[in-house]
Amino acid sequence: QVQLVESGGGLVQAGGSLRLSCTASGRAFSMYVMGWFRQAPGKEREFVAAISWNGGSTYYSDSVKGRFTISRDNAKNSVYLQMNSLKPEDTAIYYCSAGGGSITDVAWDYWGQGTQVTVSS
Repeated sequence: QVQLVESGGGLVQAGGSLRLSCTASGRAFSMYVMGWFRQAPGKEREFVAAISWNGGSTYYSDSVKGRFTISRDNAKNSVYLQMNSLKPEDTAIYYCSAGGGSITDVAWDYWGQGTQVTVSS
């Protein structure tokens, strides 16, 4: 069992930056692929980024590629999402998730409660 808690959301102006953190409790954090998803009002949850168990591979949605960076620190049971050049369309609740499988075909088993990111124009 893995419990995930996100933090770092907030209100930022367009063009600004935020860094989200997700801390996991439970065993074997380093065994999981970790990912970030987001859900905007009235829209379905969408994939943002994923990182392999050792941080050696990353994968991004086209909408954030080049602006967001996912990283992890297995010693701290944490995964991060550095978000730069934020746009109003990045406004959403951001969720952390843990799962197994290959980085492009993950079975997402665990979810956090989410953190709100609001980007003003």
